[in-house]
Amino acid sequence: ASPLAALRGGSGGGQGNAPLVVAIDGPAASGKGTLSRRLAERLGYAHLDTGSIYRATALRLLREGLTAQEAIQGSPPPAAAQAMAITPEDLADPELRLERVGQAASVVASCTAVRQALLEFQRGFCERPPGGLPGAVLDGRDIGTVIWPQAQVKLFVTAGVDTRALRRWKELMDAGRQVVLEDVKQEMMERDARDSQRDTAPLAAAEDAVTVDTSDLDQDQSFAAAMAVVEERMPR
Repeated sequence: ASPLAALRGGSGGGQGNAPLVVAIDGPAASGKGTLSRRLAERLGYAHLDTGSIYRATALRLLREGLTAQEAIQGSPPPAAAQAMAITPEDLADPELRLERVGQAASVVASCTAVRQALLEFQRGFCERPPGGLPGAVLDGRDIGTVIWPQAQVKLFVTAGVDTRALRRWKELMDAGRQVVLEDVKQEMMERDARDSQRDTAPLAAAEDAVTVDTSDLDQDQSFAAAMAVVEERMPR
């Protein structure tokens, strides 16, 4: 069995009911990761940061000595095999949050073969949340458009690029990294362009998603706004 199967775990959905799914999409540093974790905790749902799967794939490739561009060349590309080989330990690696890994993950995620390799795992997480939990919260860039278009709740969490760059800069500085704000902003703009312009599953808000702009909201305000949407859209 693929190591990916170990990441998903048991069959969820409560007492034979279809699991409820909250799909959260948005660009880097929009606040969707923190928001999705809080929502999952409040709702008692399983949580999957789908970006971590792509970061784990990218980190495995970088450790093999490949650049992200090299890894998506060929048929099949090396990145696809590494995507199928990621383990629970990979997702707990502290180096996943390094900026170079995030940049490489954005390149790797543009590869159709990689996205296809990870597609069924993500859909399986929605169909059968780990631990028999009644629902799942997934955050990424194509959850509501490609992975699980039938999600009962779809949020598109965003913020202005200046706000997002400042957040990421503070995060990196707090981690002891000496980085220049303008460099962080430039890298973020490049990643936004790559994510939104790729041929396969580009970053986009689903037509029926509710947009939450966190530019002027703190974490508690963002959470309150998201919970209001969840409570309104969840089946009674």
